[in-house]
Amino acid sequence: MPTYIQTGKMTQATMEGLLNEPEDRFQAVSDALAAAGATLKEYYFTTGENDWLLIFEADSPDAFAAAALLASADGAAYNMKTVHAWTSSEFKDIAAKAGGIRDKYRVPGG
Repeated sequence: MPTYIQTGKMTQATMEGLLNEPEDRFQAVSDALAAAGATLKEYYFTTGENDWLLIFEADSPDAFAAAALLASADGAAYNMKTVHAWTSSEFKDIAAKAGGIRDKYRVPGG
C-alpha cells in the first residue's frame, strides 16, 4: 500500500482546545483516516514550520484528501502538504525503471 507523509499547522482554536483538554490525538486522527480508507502509522507533533507530521498508508490519494478536507473544513488545521514516500528498496526499482527508459527521453532543445 502506498505510503504518504503529511505536514500541517493547527489553527488557534485547535491549540486552544488542546490546552483546555489535553489529549493524545492519535486515535482520533487514526479513526478519521480509517473512515476515509487510510491507515495511520505514525503521528508526531513537531517544532519549526509545521505543527505535525503524519505517516500513513492509503490505496488512493482520494482517501487522505477526504480526511484533509474534513480537518480543514472543521477549522482544526490548515496549510497541509502531503507527499508520496517510497522505501529505499521501492526507489531502487523506480531508478532501475528510469534507467531502462533513458534512451526514450531527450532534453528540451536536444
